[in-house]
Amino acid sequence: MLTSTYGKIVQLKSENKKAFTVLVDPDKTSLKKADELIALCTSSKVDFIFVGGSLVVSDHLDELVQHIKASCDIPVLLFPGSPSQITPYADALLYLSLISGRNPELLIGQHVISAPAVKKSGLEVIPTGYMLIDGGAPTTVSYISNANPIPSDKNEIALCTALAGEMLGLKLLYMDAGSGAKHPIKESMIQAVSSHTQIPLIVGGGILHPEKAYTNCKAGADMIVVGNAIEKDPGLINDICQAVHAGSIVPNPR
Repeated sequence: MLTSTYGKIVQLKSENKKAFTVLVDPDKTSLKKADELIALCTSSKVDFIFVGGSLVVSDHLDELVQHIKASCDIPVLLFPGSPSQITPYADALLYLSLISGRNPELLIGQHVISAPAVKKSGLEVIPTGYMLIDGGAPTTVSYISNANPIPSDKNEIALCTALAGEMLGLKLLYMDAGSGAKHPIKESMIQAVSSHTQIPLIVGGGILHPEKAYTNCKAGADMIVVGNAIEKDPGLINDICQAVHAGSIVPNPR
């Protein structure tokens, strides 16, 4: 039986079940606010919680992750914007390689710096191909990464980038329009990538409504991540979670 965090993600995909993830930014989440989010995530049956941000200038990452872990059984994965965003208290780490850009620091440079600390942490490491997609507005991640996003109408570039990441041995693909995106990733791009790759596909950025989460799942996303919209309206957690789970494909019995 698969028991690792990555194993759970793969198992959900193998069963054609879609997953919903809430992204928690430590800079915007006090422990009191975390309690509200945890309660909503638990009651809504959220599948995973990502913790991280592009900057993270606060100093309570360890405390926040420990608080979440002590309050619920939902797996917590680190979604770091820099090597400093590492804590051993999470379940796993998305070891992000920005395969859509040409900044060598985010392809391998920062990984070399962080490798000793990551190894020492004992975290489950999940190599992840991170693909930044143009969401119609400059985002923090595009500024910090100094990388041009893939144009939103260039499905073939996204597809070839994803294929390269998969053939290089990465275990997840993460297509992100970025926090504050005006436009979410188009279903045609999600479908192009998902139909030609085998590893789980995560989609996030600019998803503001349950309907969009649902159509992204039907297009081929295996996991939907929402952060910015929930920061503004935590009540969306239940609605989006229901929409994502409704997007699961139930095979016809034979």
